[in-house]
Amino acid sequence: MDLGASGARWGYPRPEAGGGSVGGFFALRTTAPETDGAHVPLARLYAGETGPLSARVDRVGARLRAPERRVAASIAHLGLAARLWSTALGPAALHGEFPAVEPADLYWDGSLTSPDDLWWAGTDTRPATVDDLREAVQLAHLVPLHDALRRDGRISPRLLWGNAGSALAGALRELTRWARAQGRPEVARRAAELVTGLLDHPDLARTVQGTGLRRTSCCLYYRCPGGGLCGDCVFDHAPATGLETRPPAP
Repeated sequence: MDLGASGARWGYPRPEAGGGSVGGFFALRTTAPETDGAHVPLARLYAGETGPLSARVDRVGARLRAPERRVAASIAHLGLAARLWSTALGPAALHGEFPAVEPADLYWDGSLTSPDDLWWAGTDTRPATVDDLREAVQLAHLVPLHDALRRDGRISPRLLWGNAGSALAGALRELTRWARAQGRPEVARRAAELVTGLLDHPDLARTVQGTGLRRTSCCLYYRCPGGGLCGDCVFDHAPATGLETRPPAP
């Protein structure tokens, strides 16, 4: 996985080791950006300093011409949730451990476009277990992030957890794709086992379903002009058409 500027092993697999890129959502900086000042520790957002988060929602809303603030908040949240899951799940599946991404050590720049830029200032690692991943990502990040977004404006907890489940499923799909392309079935197997365990939690249970892990809620992207539906959307057609959703997957 990615070396980052410091040569640490988190992020993409090394190409010279038969790697090939997993994708930008799995990359994690391990040294401060050359021109910094915009990165803030996520702990500050969770503690109530929501200015950068509000600015991010504003920026996403303007770019997508979102008709409601909750739509912009949902899309902004989905991107950050995907980054948080990916930077932990990827190393866990490949190396059997992952960076201890404590909120005080994980810096975020909300001024950039997706995928959100993250810089990790920590040094510790955690073992690749379901409990450690849940504690490090779901409890330490997603729970307070959801609270911060709800302080910023009206948004459904069910929508936020649906986004979290969708982001986790998306990380699994990318890891599975990479593992198949690189002949690393053990990586796909470990990732699937970890994700299955993570989804066995009241907040994430039933947020996705079926072998394709299709989500059971909608991120609201379809409400943006020209937005359409995401690949894992619960809807077959945008609700404005009045057509029914697809039946639940087996």
